[in-house]
Amino acid sequence: VFLRNQTSHLRSISSEDFLEQIYFYEKIEQFLEVFDKDLRAFLGLFKDPFMHYVRYQGKCILASKGASFLMTKWKYYLIHFWQSCFSMWSQPGRFQINQLSNHSLDVLGYVSSVRRNPSMTRSQMLENAFLIALAIKKFDTIVPTISLIGSLSKAKFCKILGYPISKASWADLSDSDIINRFGRIYRNLSHYHSGSSKKTSFYRI
Repeated sequence: VFLRNQTSHLRSISSEDFLEQIYFYEKIEQFLEVFDKDLRAFLGLFKDPFMHYVRYQGKCILASKGASFLMTKWKYYLIHFWQSCFSMWSQPGRFQINQLSNHSLDVLGYVSSVRRNPSMTRSQMLENAFLIALAIKKFDTIVPTISLIGSLSKAKFCKILGYPISKASWADLSDSDIINRFGRIYRNLSHYHSGSSKKTSFYRI
């Protein structure tokens, strides 16, 4: 769920204190305290242990393993909460619900999606052997190498095709210093993108 930072204030009340708190699960507990006791049992359905919260590029991102109807309930639940507690008016159309199985999420330099990875398992019963094809859903995080090479080319470290180029300021450096400098750049990139599930294309850089 993408919570876009596009709201119109009815009065001057900032929501940054609410959005910037670290403990998201404490926020859920605070949500439940807003409503009456009659609704508290119903809202207990929203206490999802697989709910994740992050802010990125002025947006709030909620991720959950729940079904689509649960995320839709979350959307209207948060809209009602913002209107009740912060006097902020937000239209439901500004909230987007995307399934990672059909869409990818570009966040923090990664492209995340859920893909079906086919696998073959061999099962043997007495003298007969069977091959079973299974499709397993796997959370896949890849590095968009094209945009990464584009960023390096803007910094004049390489060409648009990924070939390294020399700098005039490096003319006085020894070969070992240049190699060490590229080595530091590579280590920083590899540490940052170490969570990528497909590193073959990343190693080309």
